Amino acid sequence: MAIFRAKEIAQFSDAELVENEEKLQLELIQHYGKVSAGGAPENPGKIQEVRRTIARIKTEQTKRKA
Repeated sequence: MAIFRAKEIAQFSDAELVENEEKLQLELIQHYGKVSAGGAPENPGKIQEVRRTIARIKTEQTKRKA
């Protein structure tokens, strides 16, 4: 899944935000599963980028609620 920046996330609809957050959560779980099984991630920085993108989506959702 692609990594989104704040400007891109601001253009998403509410439904798209929820959908992308769910997809990224699943991707993060898969990465953590590989690491916990003893395997080395093919891109170690990917976990951090996915976490940051999830945080950006949650921040945008909070902005819209206010």
